[in-house]
Amino acid sequence: MVAEVLRANAADNGTWEPPGGVLELAEAPEDGVRREVFEETGAKVQVDRLTGVYKNTSRGIVALVFRCRVEGGHEQLTDEASAVEWLTPDEVTSRMAEVYAVRVTDALLGGAPRVRTHDGRRLARDA
Repeated sequence: MVAEVLRANAADNGTWEPPGGVLELAEAPEDGVRREVFEETGAKVQVDRLTGVYKNTSRGIVALVFRCRVEGGHEQLTDEASAVEWLTPDEVTSRMAEVYAVRVTDALLGGAPRVRTHDGRRLARDA
């Protein structure tokens, strides 16, 4: 089982995505991760490490992805999530769009953080 809490965002587009959002002005990235995961899933997490940097070239957005451990709380539906489930790696790749699935699968790997670009739908492929 993958130790990642995932959610479907009913308010946005109804697709499976890892929890995430925008940092508040004075907020450290790790604090933002804890806040966003709790707000979207009800789980309290400890941030372990940065696992990837992902740039959406069509929107100019850079996402930082961190691997986390659940420390408390409990999974629950929220205003931002119509479903919260634990998914296996195979379920991640079958249910999530490529640009989100790769963030989760990269987080399961060891080593240095991955750096990737995409157009919002598909990863840029190396030439």
